[in-house]
Amino acid sequence: MLWLKKFIGINWLLMLFVATLLTYGVYAIYSAAMPHEAPFWETQLTWVYIALPVCLVLALLDYRWVRWGVIPLYFVGIVALLACRFVGKEIYGARRWIDLGFLSFQPSQIAVLGGILAVAVFLDMTRDKSDWMRILVTGVIVFPPWVLVFLQPDLGSSLVWIPIVLAMLFASGIAKRWLSVLLLLAAVAVPLSVFVLREHQIKRITTFLNPDLDPLGDGYNINQSLLAISTGGWNGKGFMNPDSLNALGFLPRTIVHNDFIFSVLGEQHGFLGGLALLVVFALFLLTVLAIASAARDDLGRLLGVGVAALIFAHIGMNIGMTISVMPITGIPLPFISYGGTFLLITMICMGLLQSVWIHRKVGAPRKSREVEIDKEDMRMKGFPL
Repeated sequence: MLWLKKFIGINWLLMLFVATLLTYGVYAIYSAAMPHEAPFWETQLTWVYIALPVCLVLALLDYRWVRWGVIPLYFVGIVALLACRFVGKEIYGARRWIDLGFLSFQPSQIAVLGGILAVAVFLDMTRDKSDWMRILVTGVIVFPPWVLVFLQPDLGSSLVWIPIVLAMLFASGIAKRWLSVLLLLAAVAVPLSVFVLREHQIKRITTFLNPDLDPLGDGYNINQSLLAISTGGWNGKGFMNPDSLNALGFLPRTIVHNDFIFSVLGEQHGFLGGLALLVVFALFLLTVLAIASAARDDLGRLLGVGVAALIFAHIGMNIGMTISVMPITGIPLPFISYGGTFLLITMICMGLLQSVWIHRKVGAPRKSREVEIDKEDMRMKGFPL
């Protein structure tokens, strides 16, 4: 009966958004790859069938299990990244995948989940510690997986860590002056990173700054993406239109169902279709933040904020690169792009969010670092408490 009660208590609004996005994702992959390639949508659907039960099981478990499960998961991510560096499958000059024969997976996705959980647990356990110490140790936690991801090289996945960490530090009550310093350091570090980027990454940045610099070479993908979206107009060319740039093979065939999925959707469904997808994503993210706000403790709140930052970063970077407001970084669009590893990790995050919601009224009330500080300040001023 307890499990049934928990199941009934699921946040069904979040499940509605997730189901809608998953369904639309399978449809998008079908329309993007079916005219030319193998039926990737069937593989994606298989991953949906695998990920949904995992999500539901985690939803019914109390999310506080992450306190003891975070260390093994964190080090599994580190070991997987190290293994990927030496025996990983190389595609287009990058070692980002481990091929087990029956499946391939990206260790960077496991590492980012482990990083979110580790930072959430640490910040929750150190509410009464000094800000600089919490920031320093957070950096120590994040640096090993981040540098291994950066060296794959995977610029996109390494950039995702920045908004995640900043959002979680903000949610943990770190003083705004410290966050301002971190933002300033990040703003300085990003342009300086050009000195350690590889040649193809530098070309992506120069192409972003000037897409016409090499229109038939490095600028080809982004130019075709812009052309596809712009020719979609208000209402689009329609589902699998044979005269579309995608159907004619002008969009990059190897990644059109993944990195450039939004280009296909923009061409098929136009500005209104793209806007509708963004509205659904916005409502989804608001629901995630509402769950984080309703959490019974700081751990649940930090998990919710970390997941929201992860999804937001992927949405912004993926859509941004297809419309040339960000460099091409190979970041998938959550729930929509083809890819089993990221879909599974995303659904694990959804399960944790559901657990935060289901167990929000169980146990001790949430402790607030700000309230504790205010009470201590009142004691020092002589107020009776």
